[in-house]
Amino acid sequence: MKYFLALLLPIFLYANLAYESNYNKELAILESLNIDPSFIYDPMMNEMRETKSEAGAEQFFIKKMDDAAFLVPAIKDILAKHKIPQEFLYLAMAESNFENGASSAKRASGLWQFMPATAKKFNLKIDQYVDERQDFVKSTEAASKYLTKLYGQFGKWYLAALAYNCGSGRLSKAIEKAGTDDLAVLLDQDEKYIPKESRLYIRKIVALSLIGNDEQFLLKNECEYLLNRSCAFPVSTIKVSHGESLQRLSEIIDVPLEDLQKLNRHLKQDFVPPSMNNYAIHIPYEKLAEFNQNYTQAPIANSYKHHVVGKGDSLLFLSKKYGVSTKEIMEFNHLKTSALKIKQTLIMPVPNTQAFKKVPKKLFHTVQKGDSIVSIAKAHKVSIADIKEKNNLRTDMLKIGTKLEIYE
Repeated sequence: MKYFLALLLPIFLYANLAYESNYNKELAILESLNIDPSFIYDPMMNEMRETKSEAGAEQFFIKKMDDAAFLVPAIKDILAKHKIPQEFLYLAMAESNFENGASSAKRASGLWQFMPATAKKFNLKIDQYVDERQDFVKSTEAASKYLTKLYGQFGKWYLAALAYNCGSGRLSKAIEKAGTDDLAVLLDQDEKYIPKESRLYIRKIVALSLIGNDEQFLLKNECEYLLNRSCAFPVSTIKVSHGESLQRLSEIIDVPLEDLQKLNRHLKQDFVPPSMNNYAIHIPYEKLAEFNQNYTQAPIANSYKHHVVGKGDSLLFLSKKYGVSTKEIMEFNHLKTSALKIKQTLIMPVPNTQAFKKVPKKLFHTVQKGDSIVSIAKAHKVSIADIKEKNNLRTDMLKIGTKLEIYE
């Protein structure tokens, strides 16, 4: 019996030390967020934690962490640079599950789910070519500046997280109404000082942080490597010239186009905006030397023109108008069918050999008394056949008041 107890003693001691080590880590996580240690016993937070540690959910957690292997070091590095607690890594997870291309019905987008107005405040560009909310480096820099600003306003990191979710104005009113900024009071579900979504939000961030730093959980799932991810970037940011395509870059550095697209979700059209020189895009770090050795700026093959679809427009007409094949138009704009919608915006990759040729100008002519299809054609220097084709006319007869589309 004594021999049996002697064998068990090291196991008990190890379990006790592991428990104590984990408990101290948990308290350190709460402290870094300026949360009172008693929050470790919050029932709703622990229910979330237990739910997320169940078989299906824990595999989902691990998969998302693995999928974000190239994102996590970048996020950690930028947070550390701005002196923001590393636990805010899990704010990004709570916002988007580390889906860099995530978007919501409310028009939020990217890793940190920025709304357009907030993105603009922090200099994230959104136009027909790019959406920098989906640039994981620029958006994390913007989120860090935003969180630093909120921390400066409220003085506690958990309040910065709450304000990030529900807005600083709403949180200020909640604190004023509650008479305190104490988290336990603000989370009162009867008083409802802050929205239910925000009450769950801060608990979710804490629960994810605790799981992500739980050695026993990670050892059980054979993914303790998640604890030791360094802040070294597995991704490099390079500068390329305007109009450069990801396709050409993928060939130069021998990286599948799909992988480059994943790293550069902010590029809407798989090429660098034609108006932006020395624009930042991301490549695998291991390919940086290959890029430096082999990349040379090449003449840009295309100019890019925008076309807003009007009545009567078809792929065939646009093909003739811009000198681009219908197949190229469909592929370039990710069109699944040839059907076009009025006011739909398309980008035309016009070959530079065509770029300086005159593009037909769309006009309207209202038929007046004395007009004929012949006189109208001569006046606008177009063919009768062209007028009839664009306006679906079966005869040369015109009615006074008819509005004709003319492409000079």
